Amino acid sequence: MEGIAMMRLVWFELVKTFTRWRTYIGFVAFGLIVPLIVTGLKMGGQHSFERRLLSLLQNDFLIGGNVLNGWFFGFFFMSALWVHVPIVLTIVAGDQIAGEGNAGTFRFFLTHAVSRTRIIAAKFIVTLLYTAFMVLFIGGLTLGLSLWAFGSGDLLVIRQGILVIPEELLPYRFLIAYGLATLAMFVVSTLCFLFSTLTDNPIGPIIATMAVIIVSIMMISLPFDLFQVIRPYLFVNYFDAWQKVFDDPIPWGVIWTNVAILAGFMGAFFLAALIYFTRKDILS
Repeated sequence: MEGIAMMRLVWFELVKTFTRWRTYIGFVAFGLIVPLIVTGLKMGGQHSFERRLLSLLQNDFLIGGNVLNGWFFGFFFMSALWVHVPIVLTIVAGDQIAGEGNAGTFRFFLTHAVSRTRIIAAKFIVTLLYTAFMVLFIGGLTLGLSLWAFGSGDLLVIRQGILVIPEELLPYRFLIAYGLATLAMFVVSTLCFLFSTLTDNPIGPIIATMAVIIVSIMMISLPFDLFQVIRPYLFVNYFDAWQKVFDDPIPWGVIWTNVAILAGFMGAFFLAALIYFTRKDILS
């Protein structure tokens, strides 16, 4: 009975979340931006992109075939757009608890004998589901449109060196990469969810989460000794775990370490949210 009641509560929260217009801001934004970028590349930008790339490599390498294919642009979109994904995630995550407090609907749950633990657990599950939906939507849209517009082929990866990954290995690697990226975005959503328990204003968690991310990225980017000491303790330091899937060989030890650290951050943020929410005074 407890399990059925919990499933009903999760379904109730899921329906409520996806009937709010703000939930679709991210889907609409990326649904417009990505096709526009792909269209721009298809109508001439691809050749300019290719000329610049080949001019950098042709002196040292002999390159032929469909270099700038759909897999390449799918990888490019992941690298370029990923810094913008947290913005749309916080719109929903920041509203889960703060929005209810602002609307004054928590007393409805409490008067119907719904425990605070079940309330926050259901809202947290919905937050993670929304995050996963958003990541899969962006990943599927960017990769699907890129493959449709530019075709398939081997993937040319330029990181610390140059690596060519055979086409037959790419679906497997992209699938793992999207999974790791989803975990990283889970941490962002959980942090915003934590901030959402601290206030009744849905805007506050959004600003706080983005401020933490921006400051943390600046700290890991600047070559100061103090920041390098702090770097391992910042969750944004592990956001690039998905890129390691495109190394050869894949550094599974490093990846699993990053997964454990990100999962630890997510668990700590949720535990803090749970403890605070179960003890706070609910006045409305």
